[in-house]
Amino acid sequence: MSCGTLSMVYYAYFHSIMNTGLIFWGDSSHSAKMFKIQKNIFGIITRFRGRDSHRDFFQNLKILPLQSQHVLSLLLVVVKNKNKFKFSSDICHINTRQKCNCHQHSSNLALYQNESVQVA
Repeated sequence: MSCGTLSMVYYAYFHSIMNTGLIFWGDSSHSAKMFKIQKNIFGIITRFRGRDSHRDFFQNLKILPLQSQHVLSLLLVVVKNKNKFKFSSDICHINTRQKCNCHQHSSNLALYQNESVQVA
């Protein structure tokens, strides 16, 4: 099979499985095993053998490694939910280098429990 066909199979099968819930399990101990599987599949696609770095081959095929895909997924969640975060510029109005840092809203457990009772 050609490299293009194999990369389509990669995206159709493995990439879709790998992406499912990646923001939750991407930082777990199982991610190392998944990355090895991704590298093995990648070796099959490129017919690459050996212990050399796969970085250039990932870039040539435009496939993100598992760790990069995990970071991208987390960033997309933050971008889609910008309204649920506070920025440093909202907290302190001094123009600093950290003015674009994100912070989660502080939560008060009693307040959340009271809100859930009112909703129900």
